Amino acid sequence: QVQLVESGGGLVQPGGSLRLSCVVSGSFDRIAAMGWYRQAPGNQREFVAVQVSGGATNYGDSVKDRFAVSRDYAKNTVYLQLDNLKPEDTAVYFCYCNARRNRKLADYWGQGIQVTVSA
Repeated sequence: QVQLVESGGGLVQPGGSLRLSCVVSGSFDRIAAMGWYRQAPGNQREFVAVQVSGGATNYGDSVKDRFAVSRDYAKNTVYLQLDNLKPEDTAVYFCYCNARRNRKLADYWGQGIQVTVSA
């Protein structure tokens, strides 16, 4: 089993900041990538950010230059720094990892955490 638990969400005013965290635990050999997606009501799940082993990062077009993803490899934790938040960033944010377990790579997901941007 692989478990992911997100924290750090909440309500913030436009222009504000939040920092999301996600800890991975359980039985796995290694984590190849960790990142975030989000889903707003009535919308499809949208790619936000990813960091692969080695440090390379990639971002969705709507969050470039405002969000930053980072990892603590020793703690199996991924962070998402959200700056200059806009109302359209309101969504449930899902952490995921691509991990090797039983010689197979697979994606694992957290339960999601709400981020609401409102005055």
